[in-house]
Amino acid sequence: MSVKKKLVLSVLSGALVAGGVVATMATGNAAAPDVVCPGSTVTLSGEAGPPAATSGTFPVGTRLKVTNLDNGQATTVTVNGPSGSCVLLNNAAFEKVREPGKNLIRRARIERVGGAGAAQGAAPAPPTAVQAPPATGEVVCPGSTVTLSGEAGAPAATSGTFPVGTKLKVTNLDNGQATTVTVNGPSGSCVLLNNAAFEKVREPGKNLIRRARIERVN
Repeated sequence: MSVKKKLVLSVLSGALVAGGVVATMATGNAAAPDVVCPGSTVTLSGEAGPPAATSGTFPVGTRLKVTNLDNGQATTVTVNGPSGSCVLLNNAAFEKVREPGKNLIRRARIERVGGAGAAQGAAPAPPTAVQAPPATGEVVCPGSTVTLSGEAGAPAATSGTFPVGTKLKVTNLDNGQATTVTVNGPSGSCVLLNNAAFEKVREPGKNLIRRARIERVN
């Protein structure tokens, strides 16, 4: 007496039924990571507290995964306030991905992994570099914070808003100190000062200017 075994492939459910046992089969690829702010650099705010981040792109509550592609280290943080960058890590978060002696991650991968920003289907707005530049002398990037890249050399800045050669005046409104610098490369901020430029406007012990006035002067 022959025994016939029946295999039923359910196309709709993606399940294989064999002898009463259901084996689930994958019917599609997993969702691709939501990589955001491509090309952005990542630096630190100098702020204390548990690992966290600030952002000028995503609302408070958004969870972002930041990977330093130069050493493979990664950290996932929650945005807890605004800044002038796609993502600005506080001290504790930056320590998780830092290369020794460096305050800037030039090759970063930033992914949105949950929280308030995860429900947004559209990609973040492109940087204002694609728009017509503001008139000379106009105050730009209102509300932006300013921090340092950790890079050496003569006073200079990088920017994700203005092209190389643009001159910007940065004033720290908390101490009245100001410096005028030329943009010499890209970053993920309106303006990111190198070490020499930041020293001209720094308050002792602080790596972040929360009340900054930024003017385009040419």
